[in-house]
Amino acid sequence: QLQLVESGGGLVQPGGSLRLSCAASGFTLDYYAIGWFRQAPGKEREGVSCISSSGGSTNYADSVKGRFTISRDDAKNTVYLQMNSLKPEDTAVYYCAVGFRLCRFSLSRKVDEYDYWGQGTQVTVSS
Repeated sequence: QLQLVESGGGLVQPGGSLRLSCAASGFTLDYYAIGWFRQAPGKEREGVSCISSSGGSTNYADSVKGRFTISRDDAKNTVYLQMNSLKPEDTAVYYCAVGFRLCRFSLSRKVDEYDYWGQGTQVTVSS
């Protein structure tokens, strides 16, 4: 059974940090690009960051550039999103997703480009 499971969300104060994890089971991430998306209440799901299958290309939305870092550990079949200098507007449910031949030149931000999705993890930035 193919599955993606996000973890690491929680409540953090503005300026704080969180590291999200996306662990795959039932398949290997080696050949997939991975994207992180987020969805705030009443808003559309938006692409935040992605990493190519080789790990050689990473891309970010302007709103998180310089604050978030995506990485992958294929040996652990896991992708991470390090989030620093968090702001209240970063509050959302964060999802990871996988797809083929994505993120090689720019942020792959279209939801329908991705094949499998996790269930999401809540991130709340508030004092």
